[in-house]
Amino acid sequence: MKSALFTYLLTYGGPVISLARPYYGFLIYVCFGIIKPDSLWFWSVPQGNYSRIVAIGFLLGWAVHGFGNWRFGRGGLIIFSMIGFWLVLVAGAMMAPVPEIGWQTVEPMAKVFLPILAAATLITSVKELRQLAWVIVLSMGFLAYEFNLTYYTTVFIPWEFYHGGLDNNGIAITMVTGIGVAFYLGLYSDHWWQRITAFLAAALMAHVVLFSNSRGGMLSLLVTMGVCFILTPKRPRDYVYLLLGAALIFRLAGAGVQERFMTSFADEGTVEGADRGGRRLDHWKACLDSMMQQPLGVGPNHWPITAPQYGLPQMAAHSTWLQMGAELGWPGVIFLVGIYGVCIWRLWPLTRQRTPVPDPWIRYLARMVISGLIGFITSGQFVSSDGVELPYYIALIGAGTLRLASPARTDELATSRSDPDFQDAADPVDHPQLQSISERLD
Repeated sequence: MKSALFTYLLTYGGPVISLARPYYGFLIYVCFGIIKPDSLWFWSVPQGNYSRIVAIGFLLGWAVHGFGNWRFGRGGLIIFSMIGFWLVLVAGAMMAPVPEIGWQTVEPMAKVFLPILAAATLITSVKELRQLAWVIVLSMGFLAYEFNLTYYTTVFIPWEFYHGGLDNNGIAITMVTGIGVAFYLGLYSDHWWQRITAFLAAALMAHVVLFSNSRGGMLSLLVTMGVCFILTPKRPRDYVYLLLGAALIFRLAGAGVQERFMTSFADEGTVEGADRGGRRLDHWKACLDSMMQQPLGVGPNHWPITAPQYGLPQMAAHSTWLQMGAELGWPGVIFLVGIYGVCIWRLWPLTRQRTPVPDPWIRYLARMVISGLIGFITSGQFVSSDGVELPYYIALIGAGTLRLASPARTDELATSRSDPDFQDAADPVDHPQLQSISERLD
């Protein structure tokens, strides 16, 4: 009953709110895109167009408010790369050997990219980026909580672990992608209850990765931990949080999880998954050969029906990036680099303490985006899952961060580089100059 009330309240209240505050409608859309209420609560929430209703209301509110501000600054290349990627999908579906299969990918991606484009024009403050980060963490944390309940209260079988069209590997990808966002919200939030909430969400997500039995997810979890260690200033408090997080993950990883992870490095494949009819590396080699032979790709969603031409079973390639390259060719690869590679590359300098920023949260947001995207990129190499929406939302945070960290806003702080109180290690949120600038931006 509560789940149905929550779903209907946000579904029909969202469009009303969007007419006055369209960005809030987008936040509801992101929440629904993550938890997928009719999949999570299938026993009480019937199948319906909940996200579509929210999206229509959000887009109407966006139009009423004049379609936002299209000056994206340094984040523009990321947004326009998303548009370019979707156009490549459309062109690929039109030219695909079996167009019906290709169009199955175009529509879901349109439902992701169009709202993101609209939201990108509405983001004007760090406060709005933090709101999006919190919606992601709370939605992912609640989803992880529900999965943990299932794990502890039922006979859990990883190979039958599904949610919203994602299998255990796809679920592990989303969880790894959200952990970095949760960690940095916990590290830098102002209130103790916010820190506890974010860290608890991160712990729940990490446990889902472990009991999902996804080897790619486990490896990506270790990579994410390493990235967080590199990006985080090494104050004593930060060391404590990092060590506690690592200790908790190793404690949750029992003997079965460790044994499963070590099979990632076995010389011979196991009898499950990608190795049942052909080894994973054979699919990867075939994808690379296909990219050389057909630079424009074999068509969206077409690798499973192309693989038999290489003597491989009709199945996914177990690599998001290589399968995308084979299906969409080099144009698709270029736009993917524009989304994720450019985002990480341009945000990285903002993570440094010596780089002046108009608001300390610019630096914190850059760290959470980089850690989340690197976790996704790593896990995506071992799993084919082009239906994961979360990394695009995190890339939107990155684009918004770059927009707000434009040179015009940071030049006024350039003279503060030599001020030791300006340094991140001295908790810059208390610096009066930064506070005044933050208030003007908000």
